[in-house]
Amino acid sequence: MRIVALVPGGIGDQVLFFPTLDDLHRAYPDAQIDVVVEPRAAAAYQVSKSVTNVLQFDFKGRNSLADFGNLLGNLRDREYDIALSLGQRWVVGFLLWLTGIPTRVGFAGGGGEFFLTNPVPLKTDQYAATMYHDLLKGLDITTPCPEVAVSVPAKSLDWADAERQRLGIGSGGYVLIHGGSSQLAKVKGINKIYPVENWKSILQDFQQKQPELPIVVVQGPEDKEFVQALVQANPNVKITSPRDIGRLTAMIAGASLMICTDSAPMHLAVAVKTYTLALFGPTDPAKLLPNDSRFVGIKSLNGNMADIVPDTVLEKVWGG
Repeated sequence: MRIVALVPGGIGDQVLFFPTLDDLHRAYPDAQIDVVVEPRAAAAYQVSKSVTNVLQFDFKGRNSLADFGNLLGNLRDREYDIALSLGQRWVVGFLLWLTGIPTRVGFAGGGGEFFLTNPVPLKTDQYAATMYHDLLKGLDITTPCPEVAVSVPAKSLDWADAERQRLGIGSGGYVLIHGGSSQLAKVKGINKIYPVENWKSILQDFQQKQPELPIVVVQGPEDKEFVQALVQANPNVKITSPRDIGRLTAMIAGASLMICTDSAPMHLAVAVKTYTLALFGPTDPAKLLPNDSRFVGIKSLNGNMADIVPDTVLEKVWGG
């Protein structure tokens, strides 16, 4: 059997879809499970344990007829038996219909419902991983949604061990800070940026209360200025720059606490069960974090992440 899932969105969306893929694998242990994802999200499958092949298609790009034709040809050539579609665009539903895949599962209510064989009600008032997992009801799989989980490559774990030695971190743990925001979020004006001055206040408080506790800041490709500002304010801050998602996940897994914004690393922290404080702007934390005391969402009262005062974060740190 061959199964394909069309999963638009970024890395965080893919990680939230992992429980659905994992249950698919349990239900069809001998099946080949492939995904079609946007190029920016393909790296997520470095830490997936249930996917065979990752195909890339820019769902949100300005695709020509030739682009859709190439995707259609790839899907038809692979002769899939089942297709799951996370999006609701009519053009994607139409494309799946053209593939001739006999079982086509997706959410009801969108423009593509007409082209589905097994539409499923979309219930948006729940944790996103559970919402995605509802798609399996279209295949008569009614098990509860499992926890988000990842499979970290052994070489990534080895790198993280060496990185902690390089940073001089002992066995007592460390606090990991991920405060960066992707360029895409900045371009689209998505409120996922917490001011560097607020981060400085948080780090200063840690330094005063627990000066021996290592603070490690993640520096991504777009975070150089942000990280430099933190180092200038607190030279004791340690910097790590994992070059791929496997290494980043391994560093998150070794932390005692992670403080971050609403971002893909937040979902990775949930997957490896690291205690997490996540800052949210307009988004409801209940939609993106499971109901678990290990993962705390701090939401802005007015929808502006920048207006979360550092004291609110620190109250959760020292009082939690």
